[in-house]
Amino acid sequence: MYQYKSVKLALKGLVVSELKNHDEIIDKYAKEGWRLVQIFPVKYASNGVPMEFEIIFEREIDN
Repeated sequence: MYQYKSVKLALKGLVVSELKNHDEIIDKYAKEGWRLVQIFPVKYASNGVPMEFEIIFEREIDN
Protein backbone atom coordinates (compact mmCIF):
# COMPACT_ATOMS: atom_id res chain seq x y z
CA MET A 1 0.00 0.00 0.00
CA TYR A 2 1.17 3.55 -0.69
CA GLN A 3 0.74 6.88 1.03
CA TYR A 4 0.59 10.03 -1.13
CA LYS A 5 1.48 13.63 -0.41
CA SER A 6 0.96 16.70 -2.57
CA VAL A 7 2.98 19.90 -2.26
CA LYS A 8 2.05 23.18 -3.95
CA LEU A 9 4.78 25.26 -5.54
CA ALA A 10 3.76 28.82 -6.45
CA LEU A 11 5.68 31.11 -8.77
CA LYS A 12 5.62 34.83 -8.05
CA GLY A 13 7.16 36.53 -11.05
CA LEU A 14 10.44 34.73 -11.51
CA VAL A 15 10.74 33.79 -7.83
CA VAL A 16 9.52 30.53 -6.34
CA SER A 17 7.78 30.82 -2.97
CA GLU A 18 8.86 28.94 0.17
CA LEU A 19 11.84 27.02 -1.20
CA LYS A 20 14.21 28.22 -3.90
CA ASN A 21 13.28 25.63 -6.50
CA HIS A 22 11.70 22.28 -7.18
CA ASP A 23 15.02 20.47 -6.64
CA GLU A 24 15.07 21.54 -2.99
CA ILE A 25 11.53 20.31 -2.47
CA ILE A 26 12.26 16.97 -4.14
CA ASP A 27 15.46 16.49 -2.12
CA LYS A 28 13.69 17.40 1.13
CA TYR A 29 10.96 14.80 0.66
CA ALA A 30 13.33 12.15 -0.74
CA LYS A 31 15.31 12.33 2.52
CA GLU A 32 12.03 11.55 4.32
CA GLY A 33 11.49 8.44 2.18
CA TRP A 34 9.12 9.94 -0.43
CA ARG A 35 9.44 9.21 -4.16
CA LEU A 36 8.52 11.78 -6.82
CA VAL A 37 5.51 10.69 -8.87
CA GLN A 38 4.54 13.75 -10.91
CA ILE A 39 4.73 17.53 -11.21
CA PHE A 40 1.86 19.30 -12.98
CA PRO A 41 0.56 22.87 -13.33
CA VAL A 42 -2.67 23.70 -11.51
CA LYS A 43 -2.97 27.47 -11.98
CA TYR A 44 -2.19 29.64 -14.99
CA ALA A 45 -1.68 33.38 -15.49
CA SER A 46 -3.89 35.21 -17.98
CA ASN A 47 -1.15 34.82 -20.61
CA GLY A 48 -1.17 31.02 -20.22
CA VAL A 49 2.06 30.74 -18.21
CA PRO A 50 1.86 28.23 -15.34
CA MET A 51 1.96 30.05 -11.97
CA GLU A 52 1.34 27.19 -9.55
CA PHE A 53 2.38 23.56 -9.63
CA GLU A 54 1.47 20.52 -7.60
CA ILE A 55 4.20 18.01 -6.82
CA ILE A 56 2.99 14.49 -5.97
CA PHE A 57 5.07 12.11 -3.85
CA GLU A 58 4.46 8.55 -2.68
CA ARG A 59 6.00 6.16 -0.20
CA GLU A 60 5.28 2.60 0.69
CA ILE A 61 3.62 1.96 4.04
CA ASP A 62 3.04 -1.20 6.03
CA ASN A 63 -0.52 -2.44 6.26
